[in-house]
Amino acid sequence: MTAKLNPKRIQKSAAREWVESIVIAFVLAMFIRTFFIQAFKIPSGSMIPTLVIGDRLMVNKLRYGPKLTVRYGGKILFTMKRLPGFSKPQRGDIIVFVYPEDPKRDFIKRLIAFGGESVEIREGDIYINGRRIDEPEVKKNYYYNRGNYGMEGQIVKVPEGYVYVLGDNSASSHDSRFWGFVPQENIIGRAEFIYWPFDRLRFLE
Repeated sequence: MTAKLNPKRIQKSAAREWVESIVIAFVLAMFIRTFFIQAFKIPSGSMIPTLVIGDRLMVNKLRYGPKLTVRYGGKILFTMKRLPGFSKPQRGDIIVFVYPEDPKRDFIKRLIAFGGESVEIREGDIYINGRRIDEPEVKKNYYYNRGNYGMEGQIVKVPEGYVYVLGDNSASSHDSRFWGFVPQENIIGRAEFIYWPFDRLRFLE
C-alpha cells in the first residue's frame, strides 16, 4: 500500500527549511561582521586622495582584536572586551573608529600618535616627541595648523589610552586637531582595501 503525500505538510516543511536557511545565513553574516570584517562606504572627502567619496572598503576587525559594541539611540548599551588580535595598531594605519563626540557615527582617519606621545604640526610636517615623522604614509601629506589641538607652535600631549588621528586631506578634515583624542577602545579595525568601484580596487597603505 502506497502512502499518500500531504501537500500542506510538504509546503510547511519547505517553508521551514527556507526560514532556517535565512536565519543561519543571517547569524553567520552577523558573526563575520562582528568579529572578522566589515564593509564601509566613504561619505566625505577628508581622506582624499587616499579615499574618495563613494569608495567602498573592507575593514579588518581581526587584526587588532574584535569586540562587540551594541549601540542604540546614540548610546553604547554594551561593549565586550576586545579579543586578542594578531597585531597592534601602527603609526600610519588607516583606522575606523567610533566618533568620540557621537557614538552613532563611525569615522575613518590615519593614526598619527599614541598615548604618552607629544604631537606638533610644523610647516606641514608631523613631529612626534620632537622628531619629524618620515614614514611615507604620513610624510606624503601636508598638514595644516588648525583647531584647538593643532595650532601653530602648539605641542599636544596625547593622554594614555588614546590616539591622535588626522585626515589625509588636511585642508578639509574634521579630525583630532578640532575635537581631540580617540579612546583606543573605540577603534573598530584597520581599513585594508577598496573593493568598489572596480577601477579603484587596491590595498590601502
